[in-house]
Amino acid sequence: MSKELTEQEEVRRNSLKELSKLGIEPYPAESYDVNVTAEEIHKHFPDDNSLYQDVSLAGRIMSRRIMGAASFTEIQDETGRIQLYFKRDEICPGDDKTMYNTVFKRYLDIGDIIGIKGYVFITKMGEITVHVKEFKLLSKALRPLPVVKEKDGKIYDAFTDSEQRYRQRYLDLIVNNQVKDNFRMRARMISSMRSFLMEKGYLEVETPILQPLYGGAAARPFKTHHNTLDMTLYLRIANELYLKRLIVGGFEGVFEFAKDFRNEGMGRFHNPEFTQVELYVAYKDYEWMMELVEAMIEKVTLDLHGTTKIKVGENDIDFKRPWQRYTMHEVIEKFTGIDISEMDEEQLRKVAKELNVEIDESMGKGKVIDEIFGEMCEPKLIQPTFITDYPIEMSPLAKKHRSKEGLVERFEAILNGKEMCNAFSELNDPIDQRRRFEEQLELGRRGDEESMVLDEDFLRALEFGMPPTAGLGIGIDRLAMIMTNAPSIQDVLFFPQMRPETKEVTTDEQFVDEGVPREWIPVLRKAGINTIAELKAANPNKLMNDLGGLRKKLKLDLPAPKIEEIKSWIG
Repeated sequence: MSKELTEQEEVRRNSLKELSKLGIEPYPAESYDVNVTAEEIHKHFPDDNSLYQDVSLAGRIMSRRIMGAASFTEIQDETGRIQLYFKRDEICPGDDKTMYNTVFKRYLDIGDIIGIKGYVFITKMGEITVHVKEFKLLSKALRPLPVVKEKDGKIYDAFTDSEQRYRQRYLDLIVNNQVKDNFRMRARMISSMRSFLMEKGYLEVETPILQPLYGGAAARPFKTHHNTLDMTLYLRIANELYLKRLIVGGFEGVFEFAKDFRNEGMGRFHNPEFTQVELYVAYKDYEWMMELVEAMIEKVTLDLHGTTKIKVGENDIDFKRPWQRYTMHEVIEKFTGIDISEMDEEQLRKVAKELNVEIDESMGKGKVIDEIFGEMCEPKLIQPTFITDYPIEMSPLAKKHRSKEGLVERFEAILNGKEMCNAFSELNDPIDQRRRFEEQLELGRRGDEESMVLDEDFLRALEFGMPPTAGLGIGIDRLAMIMTNAPSIQDVLFFPQMRPETKEVTTDEQFVDEGVPREWIPVLRKAGINTIAELKAANPNKLMNDLGGLRKKLKLDLPAPKIEEIKSWIG
């Protein structure tokens, strides 16, 4: 079934045909040379008016003011917007005025991408502007952009619907140009971390995404099938076990910025596909790794913001070293008043019940402690804080604590109420590691879907000898949320995972129930309003103008709806 076009989409397709009739290719193949950006012009032109007297730039049309023989247009390139001035007799110096009167005025639209050549000047109103000597259509937009208006510094009809923004990120980046800044900062953040690690001499490596066994974390995997090998493979949930194989092989410091995949719920802090950096350094322990994390994140904050203090939501967070430290038992006692250090599983279950912490029968002692910590402590840790010395049941890949029975040498960094990183003194005893894996298998038999599997090849590698090693994993997406003050993980992922797009169908009867006269329903659909949700989100003044225009165009024998009537439809 072919898509029903809105009036604007029909107009643009008609313009496309007319341009072709005029011999103008709406999607030319050849390159268009650009020698300047909007940002460069705005930054340097006022200081030296002799600059930019022969410019060539390209961008998307974002606004137009057609004024007879002269017009103003605003285009947007990657760096920002700049005003253009079109004068008919300069665009068309001869008798043929088609390029201005017909192509520019009639067949170009907001959203089209053009290239222009000209020189920069300042208008009487004091605005830096490019005087266009020639222009070229580079790409014709067949769909209209959302109309976003700005007046006196205020934005009207902003494109803010998060469902649309995340699903149509390309549109979000066009209309909300400031969104690009989050992703630029994310890239700078990764670059800062990479340079920090490389300056220390650590090797950046790559490990398999498709793995015959998943490991290195407690999570459910995505599963696929390799046809040629006729075997099940898994998308990695972590790259830990492969990186530690490289430590066995003789590299003394390796790291990887990795895409990992976990078949779990989605939310403000979770996406099934995410990025983390993992680092393993031989002959070091978790105490040493805490100092490295402090130093690296302090450097990143300074590189991005020029200060260690940044605003995150309502909180002022300071990344200056040193950070606060608590053991797992200390922090639970701090926020609950209960000392759990000597408790067995049954006693812990009783405590969880008293604290109204939800647990289930599949959870072992470690998982119960983790649930108590996650519910009662983690949300209250706002400033960067290290939580250390976890129960052994929670950490099957970490080394037993050198002095505290039943604990392991592990830390997590918590900030703004969420885990940012996880690190161990890595377990390098192959016999102890096998025993821990077997305990995980038992948890799996009890119904824990996130328990680890036993990896015989990894155990074989450990049996050849792995030096004492400190390991670290940092969630890049969550750290990017902190550094950009983004409220949701979807705001720092270009293309977050979304539920399948479902098209709501609104019947004529449903529109009638909202008060829309039946005779106006086809016109409403022609104006691009096909659902109740779209009707409720419409700007009443714009909708009145759109319907009035369609009434004239379609020569309808209907009285034009008044603004009060349209407001009653919208509710």
